[in-house]
Amino acid sequence: MQLFKSPNINFIGNRNKAFIFSGILIALTICFFIINKGLNLSIDFVGGTVVQLKFEKPITNDLGRIRSAVTNLDFGQPEVKTIGSASDNEIQIIVQKQFEGTRIGDEIKTVLAKEFTDNSFELRKEEKVGAKIGKEFQRNGIIATILSLIIILVYIGIRFQLPFGVAAIVALFHDVIITVGVFSVFDAEFSLPIIAAILTIIGYSLNDTIVVFDRIRENLGGLNVKKSFEDRINTSINQCLSRTIITSVTTLMVVVSLFAFFYTSGDVIKYFAGALLTGVLIGTYSSVFIASPVLIMWNKKWPIKK
Repeated sequence: MQLFKSPNINFIGNRNKAFIFSGILIALTICFFIINKGLNLSIDFVGGTVVQLKFEKPITNDLGRIRSAVTNLDFGQPEVKTIGSASDNEIQIIVQKQFEGTRIGDEIKTVLAKEFTDNSFELRKEEKVGAKIGKEFQRNGIIATILSLIIILVYIGIRFQLPFGVAAIVALFHDVIITVGVFSVFDAEFSLPIIAAILTIIGYSLNDTIVVFDRIRENLGGLNVKKSFEDRINTSINQCLSRTIITSVTTLMVVVSLFAFFYTSGDVIKYFAGALLTGVLIGTYSSVFIASPVLIMWNKKWPIKK
């Protein structure tokens, strides 16, 4: 299936503009990371307790009262937010404290029962994660991401050539940094499922990059040897354009639907879908405007042969 018949778009000619655009995105990531003092880590990484309550009457306008009441329990500054639609009357309270048994949940229920005598509620969920376990999750997530990038470098270096492996890793680092940057900009919760989403993004972006690289390798020889290296890469990208767009659009249809369905909820699936949405868009972009131009930069220093 071909969306375009013999496209001849000058992608490589716009690589400097793409580098500037990516530089701006990475700079914004760094700025917001500093402003927000890192990521908004979930209790998966920092430890703590999550309590979910369902009220009988609307509670949306009383989040400040809830936050103030829970703060007085000396569990630290709580995070209070609604879950689902406004009509569900459900809230989620997160405190970075963790005790044996149901002490935190019991104390929160007691203080809110006194605060809201005219609005009964029930406990829906209480989850606890120890600080030590959270640190292990955080370390293991970083190790898993780094190991995956190293293995990819080795694989592509053997399957193609070292320059292709380096170009792919640069693009993947670019994708991971910008995806994490989106979470920093919006101060969205960063949890274990987001690590899974990042690893998924790495796989998706790599798949798209390998398709383009395979065509580039074919065009390095044969009848294209008289063309410049830049022209051969540009031709390769154009030849894969229909496939790239079809794959990205069909993937985005699923991811956007998932994100839209869970957008009003506080469920982690919303953040998981948001990470995938960012990753698919950035991964498609980086295969064309980051990975391929890195090959050109390598070729100028050390010529690449088939």
